[in-house]
Amino acid sequence: MKLLTHNFLTSKCIRGVKVGYPLKLNIVEKKVVNADYNSEFITRMLPRLEWSAICVAAANIGADIPSTMPADIHNDAETLQKLHHILLEVDIVEGTMECPETGRVFPINNGIPNMVLNEDEV
Repeated sequence: MKLLTHNFLTSKCIRGVKVGYPLKLNIVEKKVVNADYNSEFITRMLPRLEWSAICVAAANIGADIPSTMPADIHNDAETLQKLHHILLEVDIVEGTMECPETGRVFPINNGIPNMVLNEDEV
């Protein structure tokens, strides 16, 4: 699972959950897969990203990005390349994601997050 995907996942479908975001990421195994850098793609994704969630995910993988999105990020090649690496090259192979409101844990196995809810949770 790419960290780009993680940035969009929520547990809001669980009964009683108001926000369910960001899911707390616990990485057991990760791998880095090279991907061609595309600054235009990263720039277009910026408005859709929750920067604070990206910062937490970056810290989980040992990457460092500014705590707030730089005002001139479109011209900041270094930060854009770091985002590219964090979002598209780091692949979570095994781990879990935890709902911040309920503590419900969703497993990640073989890079696939299992967000299927039990009948009593919907």
